[in-house]
Amino acid sequence: MPEENRLVFRRAEAGQAEDIFRLVQKCISAVYPLYYRDEIVNFFCALHSLEHIAQDIQAGNVYVLEHGGALLGTGSFCQEHITRVYVASEKRGKGYGRVIMERLEQEIRKSSPTAEVDASLPASRFYERCGYQTVKHEQYPVGNGIILVYEIMKKDLQSG
Repeated sequence: MPEENRLVFRRAEAGQAEDIFRLVQKCISAVYPLYYRDEIVNFFCALHSLEHIAQDIQAGNVYVLEHGGALLGTGSFCQEHITRVYVASEKRGKGYGRVIMERLEQEIRKSSPTAEVDASLPASRFYERCGYQTVKHEQYPVGNGIILVYEIMKKDLQSG
């Protein structure tokens, strides 16, 4: 686990939109092709566009995890719904994703007893390790007859 006392978790600022966009796109491009066809990878890239990230930052929904001014990862939430949790590729496997989840959950706990995520194939095991349980399977058509299948996962924030 990283030394949390030296990590900074805070709301993202408008000037960070491009850095967050590059981090997210790099993660999607590196990992998602191992699980999905090109149409689904392209769907995720478009879903996490610079415009969408900038809009979410403006709404106050995007957070960053930093160390020494360097962007380690990001996560977003709206109400109890967590989205866009990504850790820089070279920093994965060091506990930063868990730190992001714990900090987002602390924020959500202020107004909701539960948190929810839409889990992609690459992320579902991570969310399970964070205490989330699948409550529903969903499908979303992305075009060309291709269907994205994903899980809706929830966690009771009051028991932990």
